[in-house]
Amino acid sequence: MLRPYRLLAAVPHASSLMAFSLLGRLHMPALAMVLAFLVVDWTGSYAIGGVIGMMVTVGQAIAGPLRGRAADRSSAPKLLVVTGLGSGLGMVALVLVTRWVDPAQWWLILPVAMFTGLSHPPITQIGRAIWPRLTDGPAREAAFAVEATLQELLFVVAPMLATFVVAIWGTVVAMLACAAWATLGSIIFAASLLRAGLREAPAEGTSGAREAGSLFRVRGFTSLLLFYAALVGGLISIDLVLVGWARERGAPELAGLLAMVWAVGSLTGGLVSGGFAARPRLWLRVLLAALGMAALVPALPPIADPGSPWLVGAILLIGGAAIAPTLAAGNGRIADLAPAERRSEAFGWLTSATTLGGAIASPLAGWMLDISGPAMAAAAAAGLAFVGFGFVAHHSARASRAPREREQTAVT
Repeated sequence: MLRPYRLLAAVPHASSLMAFSLLGRLHMPALAMVLAFLVVDWTGSYAIGGVIGMMVTVGQAIAGPLRGRAADRSSAPKLLVVTGLGSGLGMVALVLVTRWVDPAQWWLILPVAMFTGLSHPPITQIGRAIWPRLTDGPAREAAFAVEATLQELLFVVAPMLATFVVAIWGTVVAMLACAAWATLGSIIFAASLLRAGLREAPAEGTSGAREAGSLFRVRGFTSLLLFYAALVGGLISIDLVLVGWARERGAPELAGLLAMVWAVGSLTGGLVSGGFAARPRLWLRVLLAALGMAALVPALPPIADPGSPWLVGAILLIGGAAIAPTLAAGNGRIADLAPAERRSEAFGWLTSATTLGGAIASPLAGWMLDISGPAMAAAAAAGLAFVGFGFVAHHSARASRAPREREQTAVT
């Protein structure tokens, strides 16, 4: 069972590349929360904080494929240093605007927020695109499993660290810490790429994919992006469901505990699945993840009123075991579909798709919470996951009718 991990450990520089790729992203899950705290302290308005956060998110979504394409065509280490410096300076500028500008003129910060998002360093897409260049087979799948699993851990640890810094030193120090880490993390990962001999862009293949827009003509690529958007939208919705239910119970801290239980399930599932050498069946993993979300519906109000935290926690622990394996298998399929010289761009489009999924799902989940309560909001989240399953199943059916292309395009 541990053979894929042993193969991965034997890949030169694998451990340092994995570690510094993940450490370079440490500030990313915390940025939205720290920015919200900073803006609310400045203006007293959560709505304004949401608008400014949206501008950063839009910038990141635009930058994803653009920075990925740049990494495919030029030196990734140089790109990481430039964007890391730009991102850090953007965050410092956000702090300066909130210190020097009257809150009544809050709109002046919007261009700064957009610049910060556009400068987002492409650590995630580069960190994923390197693995097919370094290894293949079970070792590559193990790399994607470890990456997806530990990224889940980042989404738990980073907000906790940010909350601690905000509580002890305030929002300005927290944002400056994010700025410093955005720059330092990018530089450290760039140095690890140089040490591993990944200075230059991958050599251009013979696929002809250099022409603009051709990734969307690769069979299955659009389906995978839509699948990711739907699945991540569902996952973000469940986070909001937990927050809403915990607040209804008068125990907001319960949301953090349940989210941690969910993450532990995902971590466990990701580490276990990464140890299997067989090719992962994406459709099955998506189905299990969707069923895990659907199992929450009868355990939440108004169906179960007030609902048992122990039961909800057990469902999250078991159902969460499919999340990291699903994300890892999806990353592997993106790597299979994209030409070697376009993989960073492909993962950049993936980042944009997940951002879009979260942007659409968040207000939907909030509306369902207001109208019908946690159970129906969880049902909507599960529905999004089943939609993602539909995209995977659709492409699987199309691929089965094209046997000659199966090795390149199958996502099952």
